[in-house]
Amino acid sequence: MDLSSKINKKLQKHRVQSLVMPPRKLKCLCLSGLPEDKENMEADDTLEPPLCSCRIEAPKNQDVVTLAEGKCMAVESVDGKVEHVSCFKTSVILKQEMMRPSLRIPLLVLCEDHRAGMVKHQSCPGCGFFCRAGMFMECQPDGNISHRFHRSCASLIRGQVYCPHCGEEASHAKEVTIPKPDCAVPTAAVRAKLDSVTVGGVIDPAKESLESVLNALEDGKYKKFKLPPKQLYFSAKRGELQRILHMLVEGVDPNLRMDSEKRKTSLHCAAEEGHKEICHVLVQAGANLDMCDAEQRTPLMYACENNHLETVKYLLKAGASTGHKDMRGSTCLHLAARGGHTGVLQYLVSMPSIDVNCKDDGGWAPLTWATENMNLEQVKMLISAGADVQIRDKEENVCLHWAAFSGCDKIAQLLLDKRSDLHAVNIHGDSPLHIAVRQNQLDCVMLFLSRGTDVHLKNKDGETPLDCCSVNSKMWTILNTNKKLTDARRGRDSLRERLLCRDVSRGYEDVPVPCVNGVDHEPCPSNFKYVPENCFTSQVNIDENITHLQHCSCKDDCASSSCICGQLSMRCWYDKDGRLLKEFCRDDPPFLFECNHACSCWRTCRNRVIQNGLRVRLQVFRTERMGWGVRALQDIPEGTFVCEFAGEIISDGEANVRENDSYMFNLDNKVGEVYCIDAQFYGNVSRFMNHLCEPNLFPVRVFTKHQDMRFPRIALYASKAIQTGDELGFDYGDPYWQIKKKYFLCQCGSAKCRYSETRRAQARSEENIEASATAQGSWINYNLWA
Repeated sequence: MDLSSKINKKLQKHRVQSLVMPPRKLKCLCLSGLPEDKENMEADDTLEPPLCSCRIEAPKNQDVVTLAEGKCMAVESVDGKVEHVSCFKTSVILKQEMMRPSLRIPLLVLCEDHRAGMVKHQSCPGCGFFCRAGMFMECQPDGNISHRFHRSCASLIRGQVYCPHCGEEASHAKEVTIPKPDCAVPTAAVRAKLDSVTVGGVIDPAKESLESVLNALEDGKYKKFKLPPKQLYFSAKRGELQRILHMLVEGVDPNLRMDSEKRKTSLHCAAEEGHKEICHVLVQAGANLDMCDAEQRTPLMYACENNHLETVKYLLKAGASTGHKDMRGSTCLHLAARGGHTGVLQYLVSMPSIDVNCKDDGGWAPLTWATENMNLEQVKMLISAGADVQIRDKEENVCLHWAAFSGCDKIAQLLLDKRSDLHAVNIHGDSPLHIAVRQNQLDCVMLFLSRGTDVHLKNKDGETPLDCCSVNSKMWTILNTNKKLTDARRGRDSLRERLLCRDVSRGYEDVPVPCVNGVDHEPCPSNFKYVPENCFTSQVNIDENITHLQHCSCKDDCASSSCICGQLSMRCWYDKDGRLLKEFCRDDPPFLFECNHACSCWRTCRNRVIQNGLRVRLQVFRTERMGWGVRALQDIPEGTFVCEFAGEIISDGEANVRENDSYMFNLDNKVGEVYCIDAQFYGNVSRFMNHLCEPNLFPVRVFTKHQDMRFPRIALYASKAIQTGDELGFDYGDPYWQIKKKYFLCQCGSAKCRYSETRRAQARSEENIEASATAQGSWINYNLWA
């Protein structure tokens, strides 16, 4: 049960009777923020923050109504000045039930306007004044109704601030300012906002027309006119800037929803139409940048869908979020790609917070939409931004399937050059060749055949691509000819590289890890359990208390020297792309401390790389001489995090009794008992990586979720630029080979191999020469002695 529910339950029985109690006796139930109350509360830790009485009515009291002469008794406060509002003299009372804005003031007779304001929590429970203009605080526990109160009237318990309406913790309450209903205040406020923005150079929203309106307001020439609030929406649609400004000055809510227009706001409409200046005026007036309509779309999404680049730029600079999804699961990036808006798409992918591989409800990524729409420029742009060419939709189609469907052989060739799987099949068992044949896309069929696609591959209905076209057609003739040539080479190609498993991680990695074999008939390894992170099979105490973590309070991307986490690592060693800097020491790397859950920075800060998991496309394959290995399916720049060496963490004592030590990685912890990682029974893709005497990976000890120095995570980074198809490996180290060279030799094939047969023969020759020289020296010494 949350704090609000607890307080509500305890005070339920006191609320009604408190309405008729004298104010002095309510000290234990109401905290107004006055000095003496704070003092009493600090002295008594058992007291709880109060709840308001905004929705409670006292029984009818004709005497009080008579004394009030039937007029509203509400009092408002604007920036500390008490003002008796106009209805104090003129409004007629319709209901005789009295209400009390604060438990510290007597019961009041209220007009319907102030009665409705109380129900909406627009009165301060501390002082009893209504908060309709000036500066005050707003707490929004449910996002629908704002609880208004003065900062000095907030409930304070043991140094913690609580909302006096709902009792919720109010450290995140917003300070808002609402101008007085006359023209002078809004005019000055609008002019201040206009001047601050035009001087900054962000936008110039029709300055001359705005200036004329503001001058008329200040000179008193502005003729007030009442328009229905919904007119704001239609004026935003038509681009009527002056009328919008007039209505905002009159107090029309910029966040008013139109039920007849899918609950859109005026900002939705202005963004949809591309009226950048109107968007700016609405935002300055308090329009919510990320408010969703009935289809869960934000204004930014409408601007992206309708190709309004300048409006998109403004909304993003104003702070609009790029991560929202509509009812179809589409983000703004999906909408730009689906509409073919290259300029908007290019600007979006340049944003650091954008996820280029985000899927909609159909499993389609932006790359899928660009491929299906045959937009080669967008496909290149998205792949350069990190889009995964192997990403699958809900029917397990890869982008190559959609390139075949649309018949764009140039996109298909680009995808194949980026190592897209030519033999990927969807849930129906159809390969890209099946799709291209059915759609009669001859250019794609010729491309796939030239790349060695399997014409014998059958789908779940038992159909080969040849079965999917008309007999004796041009397509049938080409496929049949290729089939005959393939059959003639069948014996020679019997050991063609075969896909054994689409993903050895079984979905535990965000990026699938396929397994292939083109060497022998060895099946996909299944004698281990895939784990993306280290695991334990025995009781081990790790200090994962979040309050014990050293953490930073950065508000930027943690690239500055003041970042505590960076200081623990001597500095932040990652660049803006998450790669290690050139000056990072490879031979004796320092420990890296990434930002953690206790840090104040964003999840997307620069100092969070390992915790994001596998991001590079890798493949387990059968090597000629070293069993299984791992190779890259994409180009990997130097300093890139490739994968973590993960497995079962065991003690040194447990490691000594295990027969097979080929999968062990020593953690070299200097404190307490020694531990190591064994990937024999539990491991990830790194367990298949071989030793290379000229390695392209190097290990670094990293801390993320905890800072227990006994259990670092072992991260493998690219020590040089790695090309697509290169085998990945790291140096197992001399201690490993001092033992293993007695049983087998290194097969890395490097010219600088230190443990090959050639190197061993050379070492033996050097040992014989040294032994001969030692023996000859001993004989000479013996003769001299004799």
